[in-house]
Amino acid sequence: MNAHPVRTQFSLDHGPGRYRIGLIALASDYVVERDFMNMRPSDDVIVFVSRVLNVNPCTVENLKTMGPRLSGAASLIVPDGRVDVIAYCCTSGTTAMGYDAVASSIQETRIDVPVVTPITAGLLALEKFGAKNVAVLTPYVDDVNRVLITYIEDNGPRVTALTSFLIADDNKMAGIPPDTIFAAALEADRPDADALFISCTAIRAVDVAEKIEQALGKPVICANQALFWQSLRVAGYTDPVSGYGELLSMAAE
Repeated sequence: MNAHPVRTQFSLDHGPGRYRIGLIALASDYVVERDFMNMRPSDDVIVFVSRVLNVNPCTVENLKTMGPRLSGAASLIVPDGRVDVIAYCCTSGTTAMGYDAVASSIQETRIDVPVVTPITAGLLALEKFGAKNVAVLTPYVDDVNRVLITYIEDNGPRVTALTSFLIADDNKMAGIPPDTIFAAALEADRPDADALFISCTAIRAVDVAEKIEQALGKPVICANQALFWQSLRVAGYTDPVSGYGELLSMAAE
């Protein structure tokens, strides 16, 4: 049977999404895709997701193994379509490999598409708030923490204190309840810290970011919040997004 052609006159538009974010999530990540979808202010913002294989447990050497796979993951994000920005969703992976290595691998297949990462977005956010001293909360073990702290201090503020859940298994990081993250954030803060940075896209810090800010009376930057914020700005979206802390609630300057 042959189909009857549609007789209604029509023309094609550019498809969904005025602002298009490509997201590379870790294969073991339970949280970042959910967070990005929850934070979307409207259907004008669309998120296309790919996954990259990562090796458990979360150690510096294992994190580095993602590097060569990023180009393949990026190539699967609407290969023939427009993407305004690609967000790689691993804070510790970026600090282990370095931003330039991450961006270079992704841009092997997505030439000229800007690349954002949680740590570089987080540092930009801390700079926006003028934070010179920062307290840090992570889920990582010590070898990953050491690389993270070195990266922060080499590229931004002084770390006044480090508090960690000391979890090596990526799959278990998503199991930290938001209320526990809230309590740990209060524990991690220090009087001399201008802001609190909560690392790792695998934990549900976005759920309580605004609540932590209200309790501490200072900016709270968490990985998925900062990554989404910079993704929006690079894609050209400038309006505030409410409910996820002061960073997203401010319109672009």
